[in-house]
Amino acid sequence: QVQVVESGGGLVQPGGSLRLSCAASGSIFSINNMGWYRQAPGKERDVVATITRGGSTNYADSVKGRFAISRDDAKNTVYLQMNALKPEDTAVYYCNAIIRAKNFIESSYWGRGTQVTVSS
Repeated sequence: QVQVVESGGGLVQPGGSLRLSCAASGSIFSINNMGWYRQAPGKERDVVATITRGGSTNYADSVKGRFAISRDDAKNTVYLQMNALKPEDTAVYYCNAIIRAKNFIESSYWGRGTQVTVSS
């Protein structure tokens, strides 16, 4: 079995920083794209940032210049460094990873989410 687990959320003041981590574990052969998504109350889940296996990144316009996504393939982990946080960044943040298991079946895996609250 394969699972992904997020960590690092919490309460932070406007202008502050947080670093989210997402670790994949289990019967993993390889990991393709990884990404972070968020869902605010009453809204749909939206993409925040994605990173390919080769390291190419994409960001939502609302976070460009403030957030940075990175990955450590030796640890099967993706990170999201969030700086200059704003109240509108408040949401549950979800990790997604496209993983090929050792049975060579590739699937999309989601974590359970971690709450990020930006408030004074």
